[in-house]
Amino acid sequence: MRKIRELPRLKYEEGLSIRKVGQSLSISHSTVLELVRRFEASQWSWPLPEDIDEATLKEVLYPPPARNEVKDPVDWAWVHAELRKKGVTLTLLWEEYARTHKRPYGYSRFCEIYREWTTEREVAAPQHHKAGEKVFVDFAGPTVPIIDSETGEIHDAQIFVAVLGASSYAYVEGCRSQDVPSLIQAVCNTLEFWGAPAIIVPDNLKAAVTKPSRYEPEIQSSFQQMAEHYRLAVIPARPRRPKDYPDDLVIPKFCNGRPEGRTIYTACSNRGLEDSG
Repeated sequence: MRKIRELPRLKYEEGLSIRKVGQSLSISHSTVLELVRRFEASQWSWPLPEDIDEATLKEVLYPPPARNEVKDPVDWAWVHAELRKKGVTLTLLWEEYARTHKRPYGYSRFCEIYREWTTEREVAAPQHHKAGEKVFVDFAGPTVPIIDSETGEIHDAQIFVAVLGASSYAYVEGCRSQDVPSLIQAVCNTLEFWGAPAIIVPDNLKAAVTKPSRYEPEIQSSFQQMAEHYRLAVIPARPRRPKDYPDDLVIPKFCNGRPEGRTIYTACSNRGLEDSG
């Protein structure tokens, strides 16, 4: 019950961002966004009247589900087209939809209906991955501006993402560039964090694959030496075959949507970034 009163207090009195409120209360930012929307749609504002008890506030934030309630429609063709743009995720599109409609679907239902919509229109063989067999690596398209804590200069950090095929467990690291040393260092950090799988699948990065080919790709020499050191097999994704990559290899909202007031500083070493919050 403490979380019910804490949520509006942290949001409106302390001025915390949606993500910070979620971290403080140990709930997802999408849940916080939905509860804030419900609170703002109610008759009350912060500070709450003294006669509002926990039970009344709970009814506002957690109303019983209405039977046969008609939700506002979603243009799924538009959602599908927007997702093809760099840095756009279902979370961002749902937040935009929820802000502009009075009776929106919840986030989980929104994603479920979208998956059903795409399944009806696309035919693709499902991919099956063995646990610990493959790790997929790539650099995200959008970058994150970081500030050198000593000189104050602003640089764009390249976002390295690695995802295990079976579990979709992700490792993300900010790098100074997409060159060979940066990629190899990021992969080494990933392997130190997880341990080494059997196969590494780069998405035809120039720092990993010098000549993409469906049948005989040429692997960059230093990258190949690194793979041999860790006893990895390098199997690049096929050129122009995005379905070779898992759907979970996405860019975290932290680095592509609305940064929610964050200031990012370089870490003491080059193994990541520090977030000032």
